[in-house]
Amino acid sequence: MLNEPVNTLGRTEEVVEIILADNSRIEELYECYFQPDEWVRLRTSSVFKRLWKAEPNLVIPFLDGFVKQVSLIEQPSVQWTFALLCHDLDSHLTERQRRSGKARLKNYLESSDDWIVQNTTIATLGHWASTDEALRSWLIPKLTSLTNSHRKSVVKRSRRWLDELS
Repeated sequence: MLNEPVNTLGRTEEVVEIILADNSRIEELYECYFQPDEWVRLRTSSVFKRLWKAEPNLVIPFLDGFVKQVSLIEQPSVQWTFALLCHDLDSHLTERQRRSGKARLKNYLESSDDWIVQNTTIATLGHWASTDEALRSWLIPKLTSLTNSHRKSVVKRSRRWLDELS
């Protein structure tokens, strides 16, 4: 018990306050995604999620970077953050960004075994599939397959979206 890792937010809230007070520091935060330390990238994602909820206009200029660069990082916390960003900032994505985001999220759903990545990706793709017939046709068989997952939350979310999209 003594050596178990502790899942804390670290100094996330402090960094959010620093960036809200000095918007010019957001570029510095974005560059943290490209550090070798996965904990740094995890905390970077935590800060960005809070920023786009508090001040979406601060994050909008970085959407291209998220789509073209950040989404390629093979780390579950970064991937589920990208899925959430696509959902939460959907109305700010260009059609090209949305197309690229769909392709990336489809790849996540096919390749990731992380339950949080699967759940956030299902939610975003499901949201998009409600108005995109081609995506719906692709997604329904994937969701059907995921109803056999050993993870209850993935099964539940897959069933919910199957019901919604049928």
